[in-house]
Amino acid sequence: MDPSTRRRVLAILAVGLVAVLFAARHFARAGDAPARARPVLAADAAATPHSKIVVHVVGAVRRPGLYAIRDGARIADAVRRAGGTTGKANLEAINLAAPVEDGLQVVVPRRQPPVAEGAAGATGDTPAAGPVHLNTASLEQLDTLPGVGPVTAQKILDWRQTHGAFTSVEDLDAIPGIGPARLGQLRDLVAP
Repeated sequence: MDPSTRRRVLAILAVGLVAVLFAARHFARAGDAPARARPVLAADAAATPHSKIVVHVVGAVRRPGLYAIRDGARIADAVRRAGGTTGKANLEAINLAAPVEDGLQVVVPRRQPPVAEGAAGATGDTPAAGPVHLNTASLEQLDTLPGVGPVTAQKILDWRQTHGAFTSVEDLDAIPGIGPARLGQLRDLVAP
């Protein structure tokens, strides 16, 4: 074989080797794709095996959307699949250890702006001048609302722990003991 032919053959072999290495690397990355968090479409939900469930993660997360996660996962797992929280997340208002169910919407609430100084009394017994925020209020703060005693206030806290953040005042209708009349009383006194 003459030198120019040898060089052509070596050049072709080198290009082929680079192409094979590139293809191998590409397919190796493609094999990792299911391990990364990826949004799923509603059509994918029906195709997921029984060991997977689909949840909708919204609010103060980096990548809101639908995610397939393992059955038995916790809210923390769903938030992690959505890229984690943003700097505005109020993690004290959500129970990250709560289990998730198929079809659940996980709402990561945003922090509320701080209450102006002097809005509450020195002992904290006086209700704030503004609305009571359902996603951050304590049992004592909820108990100050008209028609809401300690039992109903605890039901509101329990609902918040189980279902995540309130997205509207109308969500209070799901609380046992709060009907349309009581909801009408509270509508201007609370905020999600």
